[in-house]
Amino acid sequence: MFLRIAITAQTVALLLQAVTAGLLLASPSGRMAHSTMAIGVMVTVLLHLVAALLARRLSVILPAAGMVVMTLAQMALGMAHLKTLHVPLGVLMFGVSMVQLARTWSVSRTQTASA
Repeated sequence: MFLRIAITAQTVALLLQAVTAGLLLASPSGRMAHSTMAIGVMVTVLLHLVAALLARRLSVILPAAGMVVMTLAQMALGMAHLKTLHVPLGVLMFGVSMVQLARTWSVSRTQTASA
């Protein structure tokens, strides 16, 4: 249950980060919102990693660790203003998070149905 909550929070945070990226392009105050949300993304990604470690399944831990690495790279690219790499990596992160979310919720349903 904790894993499902963590991955859902991560996916929502990444979606909100994309929204604040639009604000960054549209208004001067968008930079602060985008920077603040980056911290929120990092917190949720770390929460996801903790939940994955508690689940003790390698198939869950590796993607969670990968998200931590991608988040750190994303933050570094953003601070360096390398938009040509920053934007595609953000899209990739959201896609990976959606796949993890779907996988986590479908595994839980399968386990519940077989019990």
